Amino acid sequence: MIKKATFLISNTDYKKCPNPDKPEFAFIGRSNVGKSSLINMLANNKNLAKTSGRPGKTQLINHFLIDEKWYMVDLPGYGFAKVSKNIKSDWENMIRAYLSNRENLVALFVLIDSRLEPQKIDLEFITWCGENGIPIVLVFTKADKQSLPKTQSVVAKFIKASKTIFEEAPLYFITSAENAKGKEELTGFIEEQVDEFYQEKN
Repeated sequence: MIKKATFLISNTDYKKCPNPDKPEFAFIGRSNVGKSSLINMLANNKNLAKTSGRPGKTQLINHFLIDEKWYMVDLPGYGFAKVSKNIKSDWENMIRAYLSNRENLVALFVLIDSRLEPQKIDLEFITWCGENGIPIVLVFTKADKQSLPKTQSVVAKFIKASKTIFEEAPLYFITSAENAKGKEELTGFIEEQVDEFYQEKN
């Protein structure tokens, strides 16, 4: 479990991000998917990432140092943020440059609203990730908002759709920021990957 989370820096340029000497895990999703709430739940800090009723609040690449061992990165959401086309284009270019060039990126957690049928924008984004070799893990959010069978049905449909993109379906987790569902599994996965990163370096 995460014991200490410290905000480090915000950037618009991956070249100015912290030295890539620690494993890095980034979080992204549509603008209203509950990303900040999930990050705060994982970090045991309700004020770590800025939550907002207004989609598109995150506009920078935000780095947090976790337990002095790894980086958590809060990326701008994609989709419904009410911003100009120019700003949206700048965000997309910034995110793509970061994902394509950040050599210490271990996994990109792509957040998906577990209440919705597979959305075109999510499928398009993970397709881009697949085409560019970005290591993704799917995280289904807001599982507390409906019954387990309903969540499982939506997840199954999304995984089926993802199999048309990837040779094998991505790893996934089902979560809720409200009741901490999936917290142990997700942090356990991160801890395993962090250990592997340092073992490979040695």
